[in-house]
Amino acid sequence: MAEPVRTSASEDLPITNVASCNKKSADDGESSHEVISGETAHIVDPAAERALCRKFDFRLLPMLAIMYLFNALDKGNLGNAETAGLSEDLNFVPGQYNLIVGILAAATHNFSGIFALRFFLGAAESAFFPLVIFYLTTFYRRSELARRLAIFYAASNIANAFSGLLAFGVFQIKSNLVDHPWRWLFIIEGTLTVLFAIFVFFYLPKSAAEARFLNENEKALAYHRIQVDSSSIVNEAFNLKESLKVFKRPSTYGFLLIEIALGVPIQSVGLFLPQIVQGIVKDTIQVNLYTVAPNITGAVTLLILAFSSDLLRIRFPFICLGFALSFAGFIIYAAINDVQRQMQLAYFSTFMMTWGTSAPSVLLSTWYNNNVAHEGQRLALTSVGVPLANLMGLVASNVFRKEDRPKYEPAIITTASFGGFGFIVAACLGLFMVFDNKRRNHRQGVNLSARDVPTSRLRDGPKVPDFRWFL
Repeated sequence: MAEPVRTSASEDLPITNVASCNKKSADDGESSHEVISGETAHIVDPAAERALCRKFDFRLLPMLAIMYLFNALDKGNLGNAETAGLSEDLNFVPGQYNLIVGILAAATHNFSGIFALRFFLGAAESAFFPLVIFYLTTFYRRSELARRLAIFYAASNIANAFSGLLAFGVFQIKSNLVDHPWRWLFIIEGTLTVLFAIFVFFYLPKSAAEARFLNENEKALAYHRIQVDSSSIVNEAFNLKESLKVFKRPSTYGFLLIEIALGVPIQSVGLFLPQIVQGIVKDTIQVNLYTVAPNITGAVTLLILAFSSDLLRIRFPFICLGFALSFAGFIIYAAINDVQRQMQLAYFSTFMMTWGTSAPSVLLSTWYNNNVAHEGQRLALTSVGVPLANLMGLVASNVFRKEDRPKYEPAIITTASFGGFGFIVAACLGLFMVFDNKRRNHRQGVNLSARDVPTSRLRDGPKVPDFRWFL
């Protein structure tokens, strides 16, 4: 366990008063409500916290967003390359493109080569998103997290849009240096990714305690914020046995079921939106341009829902709304008999697909991180949940078959079904939390919400009588 930062000027800090009000003896005779109120996680000095958050925002978020932009470009470039004839150029047999779902990719000449390289690329990138989520939970309060993750995650939508523009430009390159234009896509994107990763390794702080851009007072305030409104023990050493205890909680499997349900729609849009649009617009160049607007509006929708969720300090209704939007988008597209004759409606449905896939991913990760105060358990759950959603790309990639072109009706219906299932599970889990919070309040004779209970008391999660679900 890391000790809190001590400073000679600690008497000037807002956290001094908080610390003093936290000192309660076991036999002080006060009611549970009064004790919890004394240890409240509410903000003590809003101006100081806003100033600290601004420093974190300007230092962390731009770098993480650019990193994720490159990460998303590397994962999504196959979809753009496919519209330029990658499968035909590398002599894929039917179904092989679906199993692959980079600078090194530019050197491949067959299915085996590109499959191996994408495998290692995926292994290297698999920990990126879960660790970024955990990383941000060590800098921000629970009610500040969703909008920061949304800004970070919006880079994925922008990347999907930018990848269309980049592919449009790259496919115009006429050069004898490569045999196919799509190879330049992997060369350019892979080179930028590697160079930026080297820079960020030295630029980002490992923790607030090691942030050179903070003074000692700010480091102390940063420690206090996480101690009362994110973690039970700040910078706790990782213990695998303790961390795996999170999988003994029934709620964990509710969260993982939602991740599974979310994985298919989000991977379908991320990997196959160019192919879906290709059923509407036949020209290869226009296909990539037509993916830009849906992805940009998806990023805007993500930011609106995430900021609203933080403002209202509630997660599950916005997750359900995201599932409902994507479900409606896929159902509308599936119900159209001739997408060419009803092009405008079909294209609008692709907007709804993107509106509903990004927001649930961010808010779901935020939701379960908000409800796990043990840092190791939070890391364990995130490290399983996010890759589990990514693993559902296997479902998405195997239902989008060439023989179902151009509409991909079985794939569209399958994806919609997963979206509907996710809506039901998220709604049920959220309503259970509402009921359980009321039950706990009734049992204790108080009226508390998650914001009234400091996370320093919640190491054992729902076993603690004072625990309240962050809805």
